[in-house]
Amino acid sequence: MSKVSNAILLLELLSTGKKYSIKELSDILEVTPRMIRSYKEDLEKAGIYIDTIRGPYGGYVLNQSIRIPSRKFQKSDYEFLDSLNVLDDKKEKLRELSDKIRGIYFGSKDEIHELDSITKPIYNTIVKAMKNHNKLKINYYSYNKGNNDRIIHPLDLFLTTSGWGLAAYCEVKKDLRHFELKRINQIEILEEKF
Repeated sequence: MSKVSNAILLLELLSTGKKYSIKELSDILEVTPRMIRSYKEDLEKAGIYIDTIRGPYGGYVLNQSIRIPSRKFQKSDYEFLDSLNVLDDKKEKLRELSDKIRGIYFGSKDEIHELDSITKPIYNTIVKAMKNHNKLKINYYSYNKGNNDRIIHPLDLFLTTSGWGLAAYCEVKKDLRHFELKRINQIEILEEKF
């Protein structure tokens, strides 16, 4: 398999929530442990952070929700199902199956609409700040504390099942944090670099 295919397969394995040792992953993917580490680095460059558990019982675990679009069906598959004439008692089940296939086939297009309609100005501001290594001041809604101001160092954007997110160093928490773009109320690029 290609490097991209193996990285996606690694991501699919880890998205189950199970911890895998590097040896287990290298056996499953039929590559060296060094290549597993390389796939992990590549995924992290794309904003998908994989936690490393150290020690004799350690391994890799994915602690974020990632949606991997599956494209095993094609447009012709659901068009064929739509064209079938079946008994009335089977028609509803057939319609449900057709809708599922359509959702898998077109699933990734919804993510583009989400960026355009909800988060595009915030997304563009973050991209600009990342390119120039500028700090950002954001007003962020926290479920526990409500709205609060944060100074962050934007590192990377990523897409999960709940929408666009930002990996950034937070000066308030003095740690790496993930921020959901839809919960950012205000955003401002600061002159200060990081």
